[in-house]
Amino acid sequence: MDGRQKLFLVILGMVMAVVAVKYGMSMLTPEVILPNEVEVTERTTEEVESAKPDNEKVYVNVFFIGQNGSHQEVYKAVKREYNAEVDGSKLKFAINALVSGPKANESARGVYSEIPDGTSVLSVREYPDKAIINLSGEFEQGGGTDGLYKRLYQLIKTAKHNSDVPVYLYIEGERADVIGGEGIMLTQPLSDRSLDG
Repeated sequence: MDGRQKLFLVILGMVMAVVAVKYGMSMLTPEVILPNEVEVTERTTEEVESAKPDNEKVYVNVFFIGQNGSHQEVYKAVKREYNAEVDGSKLKFAINALVSGPKANESARGVYSEIPDGTSVLSVREYPDKAIINLSGEFEQGGGTDGLYKRLYQLIKTAKHNSDVPVYLYIEGERADVIGGEGIMLTQPLSDRSLDG
């Protein structure tokens, strides 16, 4: 065996030793996955919604009148628990709750409504591009101008917070562009500027 063969065998032995050590170390070291190597799958909103617990509560906002810390009258959003399978649409449920008035525990906390007793919801019709709330004529009765403005704002705020389409007010089947004996002008669809007239 000449010098070149010995040199080759020494180099080969060293390479094999390095490979063996490296292989042995890799067996002891856990595999690390970098964040950009992890496969991420996206879930649709529907899948996320279906993953929510069945007993998660949903609420609608119904606007009544109360007082703030400075004893000024303000519109108060009262949460009402809502179940689509039982209550139908959010808008219909919210308008019916508004016309029914505050519950006893809400009244005890100073919340009241300007919507007259005897007012009834004749219908709430919802279409892809609009919704129509049809109330009985009692809605316009009594309370003077101030009371009429307040009940209209209660209705407007409740409708806006529970509908994604423009909402129109009808009284006894007729579009309500003028409300009450005072002749309050109402710009439709209902908005925060409907009574700026």
